[in-house]
Amino acid sequence: MSKLPAPSMTYRAVLSTFAATMLLGAAGTVSAAPFKNLPTDQDAVLSVGVNVLYSNSAYDLDDEVVRVLPGVFYDNNRVYARGAQAGAYLINDGTNQLSAYAQLAGNSFDPDDANGALQGLDERKISAAAGITYLRRTPVGGFRIQAATDVLDRSGGNTARLTYLARITKNKLTVYPSIGFEYHDDDYNEYYYGVSDEESAKTGVAAYKSNSSLNPYINVSANYDFNERWAGFFNQSLSYLSNEQYDSPMVDSRTDATTTLGLLYKF
Repeated sequence: MSKLPAPSMTYRAVLSTFAATMLLGAAGTVSAAPFKNLPTDQDAVLSVGVNVLYSNSAYDLDDEVVRVLPGVFYDNNRVYARGAQAGAYLINDGTNQLSAYAQLAGNSFDPDDANGALQGLDERKISAAAGITYLRRTPVGGFRIQAATDVLDRSGGNTARLTYLARITKNKLTVYPSIGFEYHDDDYNEYYYGVSDEESAKTGVAAYKSNSSLNPYINVSANYDFNERWAGFFNQSLSYLSNEQYDSPMVDSRTDATTTLGLLYKF
């Protein structure tokens, strides 16, 4: 009798195939959906700029991490790009949004930046995730659910998010606060927070095997229009680590925080 694939592998295969199919076929199928979707915005603005990210990682690192990355923002009611995420809508009727997306995902751990024996551990790399997301707009704010899988198979893990979002606008300033919970499965946590027996034997760091986790997070984004062409962007994210992540010998903080400052030019 043939052996059935592990449930997590089956889930990753199905989700990856579904998300890829949606991304490739969304533009051609959206008009056939049983919703009155918004028309394509021919005047959609493309914003391109640069972002400076300051990361205060939960990992036991010697210094905080600073990165400079490009930023792209665009949304024409059919496809969109928001920073490190790009996607295509299947449903977008002004109240309901169903889309497939791909984005950078995961953490990064560079042993050269770590303290003590952690310098002997293997590197953990940022990956790319693909998934599906549904957003429902209501008079009191938006509610979004997301599910994604690691398509580069660095962790081979799956994640999910449940988020409440709001929007506050005053003159040229728009603020988007959000709060929610994020789920990481055991494959994700094992890659980013686990310590294998081989690593333990080599470094003396205690071996650690992590399970799945659920942790709360908050995020605040803001956009300020200096004029018709230039805008400033700010984002602050803060995630509170669950015991499954915090108990890892690689970690020395309960919180993982990233601050982003950006400057955008509108075409």
